[in-house]
Amino acid sequence: MSSKPPRSLTTIYLTRHGFRSNWVVDPATGTYSSNIPTPTGIPSDPALAGYGEAQAKELGEHLSKVDPPIERIYSSPFYRCIQTISPLLPHLSGKTSDPSNLKIRGENGLGEWYGLARFDHPSPASPELLHSFFPAYDKDYVPKIRPSVNGESIEDLHDRTAYALHRVIEEADREGVKAIVICTHAATLIAIGRCLTGRMPDNVGEEDFRPFTCGLSIFERKEPGGDENSDVEVWKGPEEEIPQVGWRDGKGVGGGWIVKSNGDCSFLSGGEERGWRFSGDESFSTNPGQGPAGLDAGSGLGVVIEGNKPEKTTEPSRL
Repeated sequence: MSSKPPRSLTTIYLTRHGFRSNWVVDPATGTYSSNIPTPTGIPSDPALAGYGEAQAKELGEHLSKVDPPIERIYSSPFYRCIQTISPLLPHLSGKTSDPSNLKIRGENGLGEWYGLARFDHPSPASPELLHSFFPAYDKDYVPKIRPSVNGESIEDLHDRTAYALHRVIEEADREGVKAIVICTHAATLIAIGRCLTGRMPDNVGEEDFRPFTCGLSIFERKEPGGDENSDVEVWKGPEEEIPQVGWRDGKGVGGGWIVKSNGDCSFLSGGEERGWRFSGDESFSTNPGQGPAGLDAGSGLGVVIEGNKPEKTTEPSRL
């Protein structure tokens, strides 16, 4: 039996990227395109829209005041997520002497979900290129797992998310940190919430975890006593099956977590905007980038939820 490090991680802060620029894909050919050039040259890897940048600044300021304070930053390696979490760094720089606290770890296992497809889905830019845009991006970090470029079923998404979380939590315990933040995408955020709490609803489209743009969910770790999945096999590569983590039936990854906040947007000027939930469809049969600007890649696979906005708020520009 493998040994496990002592528990130290108590809190996970979870957020979704802000409003972004638009892109489209032809589902018949798998050709991606964008109406605004993307920084990385990957059409499905857009930057935030101006409004999204404003959201990210509000998020960064709010995260700088949380308790316990954030000690590690994990992000989907797509540009919009790294851009969303970056405004937090100046707030942390004067509060820590640990350089690891000021690095962004790009974790592919916490990246975008594209559903199933007959063609290859986009991969994020190289760590070297992302580091050139974001000096805090840790180009030496090795992702725990990489999603299949052929797409994933809803079940696959939850499996790879659970595995990535298991390894991230294990890493945090080993490094002796109390709190981490994760920036990700709508579908993956929902999967993260389910994997942490151990609750998989009978209806996958249930609106359980609320992925509004730049909203914040907070998870507090349960007291020790349960199975913390210490004997999970190591992922061997994209052609191999995803190692199973026993998180269902209320167990949760890493011993289970309690939801302390679910999609809080009270600190955002625009309030709750552009939420999302699964529709139950996992086949890539529609144009996910079509429609109102700012939708996630998985918008063709789910239902967009407007949320509640503060009174006297004008509709922001998406582009």
